[in-house]
Amino acid sequence: MDFKTLKTFQAIVSTGSFNRAAEELSYAQSTVTMQIQKLEAQLGVQLLERGKQQVILTEAGRLFHEQSLQIVKDMERLQSSLADLQSGGAGSVRIGATDPTASYRLPQLLRIFMEQFPRIILSVEIAGTAALSGRLLRGELDMILCSAPQLGTELYFEPLFTEEFVLLLPEGHPLETEKEITADLLRGHRLLITAVDCPYRKKLESILQEAAGPPLNTMEIGSMSALKFYVENGIGMAFVPEITLQTLPPGTVVRRLSGPGVDMSCGIACRIADYPLRGANLQVYQFLKRELGIPVHM
Repeated sequence: MDFKTLKTFQAIVSTGSFNRAAEELSYAQSTVTMQIQKLEAQLGVQLLERGKQQVILTEAGRLFHEQSLQIVKDMERLQSSLADLQSGGAGSVRIGATDPTASYRLPQLLRIFMEQFPRIILSVEIAGTAALSGRLLRGELDMILCSAPQLGTELYFEPLFTEEFVLLLPEGHPLETEKEITADLLRGHRLLITAVDCPYRKKLESILQEAAGPPLNTMEIGSMSALKFYVENGIGMAFVPEITLQTLPPGTVVRRLSGPGVDMSCGIACRIADYPLRGANLQVYQFLKRELGIPVHM
């Protein structure tokens, strides 16, 4: 018994005729007759009685018809799902993202994507670039949005946009009155920084090392997204992604650093072995590239 035969049987029942079923399925009538004869032989029962005007279901035929209806629907749904999977219209994609992209860019973009591709299931993992790169290499994620991974990793990385940072100060901070803030002026004031393995911190440290002066007074905060709240409470100053300041925290002011900035290049990465991506992964990859940065050329 195969799927085509089940559909032929259902067509005969719905049209009431071998001839009309053959026309509906674009089969020769002999093909329809042969399929039903083979089906009845396999089941060992008669399913249909050939009347003068129309085909009549036997008792076994009525039972088989009722039970096979759902089978045909399930098979059609499965065929559709497999076709969607092959074309990229269905599937599951595991995305990794660093903050602030994960909190300030992805929610709106993924809402739009999910409206366009409702059969693609997404999951989002939020962590730092190093942790996400490791998970990607182990096959636990399909792609990540992050700063440039370390050289030598087996990752394909495409830069998409620049994360711009500004200096956030508590109101009344001594640097608030400075017309031009340079790296050397930061020394002597408490600077809130992120974890030691954070690419942003490494970039910041490389800039500040070039400025002469006493050692920096720093306080480590584990989350970049939390920095602005510590500044709001007067604990120190911090370089924060400008995108996180759509609403300025009460009691804070923004200044820009003169000279080399702390801006970070960010993009999308996947494993070299997986590039170019396929199916649903490709749909997500192309969408994020289109929305976050450069045109798609794949």
